[in-house]
Amino acid sequence: MKNIGFLSFGHWSPSPHSQTRSASDVLLQSIDLAVAAEELGADGAYFRVHHFANQLASPFPLLAAVGAKTSRIEIGTGVIDMRYENPFYMAEDAGSADLISGGRLQLGVSRGSPEQVIDGFRYFGYAPAEGTDSGDMAREHTRIFLDLLEGRGFAEPNPSPMFPNPPGLLRLEPHSDGLRERIWWGAGTRATAEWTAQQGMNLMSSTLLSEDTGVPFHELQAEQIERFRKTWSDVGHSFEPRVSVSRSIFPIVDDVDRAYFGREGGSGDQVGYIDGGIARFGKTYAGSPDKLIAELARDEAVAAADTLLLTVPNQLGVEYCAHLIESVLTHVAPELGWR
Repeated sequence: MKNIGFLSFGHWSPSPHSQTRSASDVLLQSIDLAVAAEELGADGAYFRVHHFANQLASPFPLLAAVGAKTSRIEIGTGVIDMRYENPFYMAEDAGSADLISGGRLQLGVSRGSPEQVIDGFRYFGYAPAEGTDSGDMAREHTRIFLDLLEGRGFAEPNPSPMFPNPPGLLRLEPHSDGLRERIWWGAGTRATAEWTAQQGMNLMSSTLLSEDTGVPFHELQAEQIERFRKTWSDVGHSFEPRVSVSRSIFPIVDDVDRAYFGREGGSGDQVGYIDGGIARFGKTYAGSPDKLIAELARDEAVAAADTLLLTVPNQLGVEYCAHLIESVLTHVAPELGWR
């Protein structure tokens, strides 16, 4: 059994070929797709976060709205760029969204991906401390955020407050119990996966790894997962971790699918450069359900993960993205033992 959800990049474009031509379109359709996915029996609705782009950015209003409109599906991000975040304000936003959803928030955070602008986090008022870089800053913001989610008091109360205070030091409110165990780190390397385990965060791994050893993508990602789980076991955290991978999976079951993705069936891994370093990108899975079942059965990382996020082309609209999710749940997942 696997948790199966979708991951939306939240693009919009004024093109007449796009079903999402504005930020409003993307936000409202994201809510509608989460509702549709829940009705289809999917397990998660996850959204990318990018700044300075025609894509979803500030995630918490959307997560809260999805939480209010659904009752069962997990709601998450993949991923929030912690270089841009005030961990104190983020802890309040996350606590609120988690309480609205009834404890269904699954927050993916990370150092972030390549930016649309140079050092965009500086426009948000953040700069690395002397002798550190932006990655160090992202990890420090994350450390503070995780500590705040523990719910311990840390702030000295005012002796003459507007409202009565509870005894002792004060914590941020609203606090949501259990959210600390539902934070994921988007790891791009095997070493980062080990660091993730040391910090007590779940592992979120996508279709991109920022390293390459010459082996197929799914084998390298499976090694990453193995190292994460071993490190977790060695550290001895108090709860069982989760691992997610994302995949582009497009079952071709009708002529519309064939028109959109019929040429993607022969794709393979790609090796390129991102942020000045070598990276390996995973393949797109497209073809008949029988073909996909055979190919996915050989994907070692998908087999090792407990959660699978299906990347959806949100600009094709809610109806078509829901059709893709349903096709995977109906034609592919049962044959692989995922359902």
